[in-house]
Amino acid sequence: MDIFGLDIWSQNNFKEHHGLLKVNYKSSPSLLDIVEQVRQDGTRGPILLRFPHLIKKQIHNLYSHFDNAIKENNYTGSFNAVFPLKVNQFPYLVEATLAQGKKYNYGLEAGSKAELVLAMGKSDLKTPITVNGFKDKEMISLGFMAAHSGHNITLTIEGINELKTILEITQETRLTTPKIGIRVRLHSGGSGFWAKSGGMDAKFGLTSTEIIEAIKLLKEHHLLDHLEMIHFHIGSQMSDIAPLKKALREAGNIYGELKKMGADKLNSINIGGGLAVEYNQNKNSKTHNYTIEEFASSVVFLLGEIMDTKGVQHPNIFTESGRYIVASHAVLIAPVLELFSQDYQEKLLRFKKENPPLIEELRELNKLLTSRNAIEYMHDALDHSESLLTLFDLGYIDLQDRSNAEILVHNIIKKALYLSDSLNMNELQDLQSRVQERYLINASIFQSLPDFWGIKQKFPIVPLNHLDEIPLRAASLWDITCDSDGEIAFDTSNPLYLHDIDLEKEDYYLGFFNVGAYQETLGMNHNLFTHPNEYTIDIDKDTYTIKNSAKSKSIVEILSSIGYDTSLLQKKLNLKLQKSDFITEKEKNDTLAKLKTLLKQNGYLRTTN
Repeated sequence: MDIFGLDIWSQNNFKEHHGLLKVNYKSSPSLLDIVEQVRQDGTRGPILLRFPHLIKKQIHNLYSHFDNAIKENNYTGSFNAVFPLKVNQFPYLVEATLAQGKKYNYGLEAGSKAELVLAMGKSDLKTPITVNGFKDKEMISLGFMAAHSGHNITLTIEGINELKTILEITQETRLTTPKIGIRVRLHSGGSGFWAKSGGMDAKFGLTSTEIIEAIKLLKEHHLLDHLEMIHFHIGSQMSDIAPLKKALREAGNIYGELKKMGADKLNSINIGGGLAVEYNQNKNSKTHNYTIEEFASSVVFLLGEIMDTKGVQHPNIFTESGRYIVASHAVLIAPVLELFSQDYQEKLLRFKKENPPLIEELRELNKLLTSRNAIEYMHDALDHSESLLTLFDLGYIDLQDRSNAEILVHNIIKKALYLSDSLNMNELQDLQSRVQERYLINASIFQSLPDFWGIKQKFPIVPLNHLDEIPLRAASLWDITCDSDGEIAFDTSNPLYLHDIDLEKEDYYLGFFNVGAYQETLGMNHNLFTHPNEYTIDIDKDTYTIKNSAKSKSIVEILSSIGYDTSLLQKKLNLKLQKSDFITEKEKNDTLAKLKTLLKQNGYLRTTN
C-alpha cells in the first residue's frame, strides 16, 4: 500500500515498514523514533531533521550520470558543479554539502557580497567559486581579493558596466584578476513556474550586441585570456527537457562563435540550474518529464555535437542544480494539535423529548445505514440537511436542533464513504470536501513552507505512523498563525488523506518532505514564529546519532532580532507584575519565575505536542 506516493517522490530514500515511515539507509531508523528521542528533553513544536547522507547521494548521482554520459559520448571536456548558496545558506547545510562533495571538488556559487564572503571562507583554494548576479565595485573587488588569495573564482558579468568595473580595478590595483564569465541572454526560454529566467526579457545576461562589445573591450585591455566561461540559466525546476535542448544549441553556437573571435582561453559552459525535484505525490501530476540520466545525456551529446560541427574543442560543463542536491535532505516534522471535526462526535448529540420530524428521520437513517443502503440514505440525509437549514433560517427550529442535524448528517456521510465503493468520482470528491477533517499543526507555514504560501508549491506530506492503515479522512491542514492563509486546503486534484486519530491517546506527527531547498532562507517571522529546532541525523549500520542541535530563537531573542530592547521589555513586565496584587509572596515569585521561563521558550504552542 503506497497511499502517500513514496514510489513517486522519495527516490527510495524512505520506506514503510510495519506501519512506520523509515529512512531507507543502513540501520533504517523510523522517523517516529527519532522524533520521540528528540522530544525527551522537552522540545515542543516543529522540528527540522537533516540527513547528510542524502546530500552525498545526490552529489554522487549528479557526477556519476554526467561521467557516464561523457564516457558514452567520447566527450573530452570535464564535468563540474557548484552549489548556489541562495538555495540554502544555513551553516550545517553548507558544511555538510562541502564535506560530502569534497571528493568531487564540488564548489559554491555566490550571488551577493555576504554569500561571496561565505564562499571564500568555506572553500578550499582549488574548489571552484562562481559569482553571479548584479555586482558593484565593492563586490567585484572581493572577487579580486579571492583570486589574489589563490581561489579558483570566476566573476560572471551580467552587463557591460560590470565589465567596465573589472577593467577599472585592474588599472587601480595589482591584485590578481579573476577568471571572467559572460552570462548570455538567450532567445530560448525555459519551462515551468520559473521559465521567465530565460528568454530575451530575462532579468540577467548580455545580448548578442553586448557580447560583441564585451569581447572588443577585453581585447583592447589585453584581458581576453581571462574570459573562460559563458553562462546561461533558463529557470529553476524545469518541467520539460525540450527547452533545455533548444537553449543548449543556442549557447553552444555562441560559445563556438566566441572561440572563432579569438577567445582562446574560453573553456567552459555553465548551464545554470533547473534540474527538477519531484514534489507531487500523485502519479497523474508529476513535476517533470525527464530523468537525471536523460538530462546529463542530453547536455553532453548536444554540446559535443555542436562543437564537433564547428571544429571546436569540447568545453568543460558546469551546472548549478542546488535544488536537486539539497531538497531531499531535510524533513519538517509537525505535531498535530487538534482535529476540528471532533465537534461532530455522536456523544455531543443532545436530543429533546420531542424533536422535529426531520431530526427523527435523520436518527433513523444514521441507525439503520448499511453498505446496501448507504448511498440512498446519504442522499436522503443531504436533502434533509438543506431542509433543516431552511427551517432554522425561518425560525422553526432552534440552535440545538441545528447542531443535532449537523452532527447526524456529518456522520451519515462519513459512514457512507467508509461503506460504499459505488460513488462516482465527482460526487466522491464533493462529499470528501464536505466532511474533510481540519488538522491543526504546531508549525507556521510562513516560516517553514513559504513556497506553499507564496507560489502554492506542493510538498509531499506523510504521517510518521499508521501507514499500514488506509487513511480515509480528506484532510486540510491549519497552522497556528493568526492568518487564514496559513492553511493547506484539501485539493481534489491532488488530495491528501489522513487517519482518524484520538489525540488524547496518542500523538500524530506529519512529515513534510523535500523542504531542504529555499524554505529555510525564505522563511519569514510572521506572528514572530521562529525557525524550528533542527537536528542532523547520522545513520550507520547499527544505529543513528543525533547531533548539531540548533535551537529555535527564544521569544526574547526574536524580539531582539527585530530591534526591540528586550532588557527594557523584561524590566517593564517584571515591574508591572511586582506591583500587582498577590495573595502571597510565594505566588508573586512563582509567577515571575514562570514569566522568565516563558520568555526563554520559542513561541510555538506547548501542549502535550
